[in-house]
Amino acid sequence: MDIRTRKILTVVGPTAVGKSEVALWLAREFAGEIISCDSMQVYRGFDLGTDKPDPEAREAVPHHLIDIVEPEDQFSAADFAGLAAETAEEIAGRGRLPIVVGGTGLYHKALVEGLFPGPGRDPALRKKLKQEAERSGLETLYEKLREVDPEYAGKISPSDSLRIIRALEVYLLTQTPLSQHFRETRSPLEAKGFNLIEIGLKLERKELYGRIEARVERMFASGLVEEVKSLLARGVPETVTPFKGLGYRQVLQYLHGEISLPEAIELTKLETRHFAKRQLTWFKKSPGITWFEANDRSGLKKFVAENLSK
Repeated sequence: MDIRTRKILTVVGPTAVGKSEVALWLAREFAGEIISCDSMQVYRGFDLGTDKPDPEAREAVPHHLIDIVEPEDQFSAADFAGLAAETAEEIAGRGRLPIVVGGTGLYHKALVEGLFPGPGRDPALRKKLKQEAERSGLETLYEKLREVDPEYAGKISPSDSLRIIRALEVYLLTQTPLSQHFRETRSPLEAKGFNLIEIGLKLERKELYGRIEARVERMFASGLVEEVKSLLARGVPETVTPFKGLGYRQVLQYLHGEISLPEAIELTKLETRHFAKRQLTWFKKSPGITWFEANDRSGLKKFVAENLSK
């Protein structure tokens, strides 16, 4: 059996850093197939604003988990993790390298770390805990959390009411500390015996922001407004999840007469820059990622080759 059959590569980083181009190159170098880790590329019909790979790229290298659900459908991080793990197993079964590529942090976390599945919210219990916090002070709840789950309490702020209440809710419903639930949560990849290789791509801020601006201008020049009009004409409601994505919500504002087209373009650039900063913050906190300059092809190739051979 080829050594790569139980290896999986992930490529993450901020939007416009060049993940798709690097992944395509790596797939050609190491006989790989690409699994999209993008919460917007799963939706059919939303193409330009999500920067889906072009037909040539998808013909050159197989791409998965793109255009798999209708805009009206709900699709969660847990849905992604399950499908991505199954797809990775199929790719590995063909003797090829699964390469997970994208910037949706929660999807990446769900796949490589797993998501604690529950229990669900208990409105009555939450109300009771909130009332206790209002009556006796949040510090009282925090002290209770320190008694039942000192490990988790030590990781959060005593003023973080949302996490304190959720942790107590989980403990009271399951009689098990939240920290223990987290320790027992398994990644879908771990369950399938995959060995993980993680790469993060970065660029100097000026270059990254230049790429973001060029991408946004290209999206609009390629017909983003017309794509939105077409989706609306098909009866796709403005309330669907993908219409909340960058570019799409600004086009809707433009079509409603709330802003001009130049304003929509500039606002998309601004919010995309902010999004890129949030992505970097998220991924920098994720353990196990080795970071490279996006243009460092030799370093990337050496790193992947060495890890595949282990």
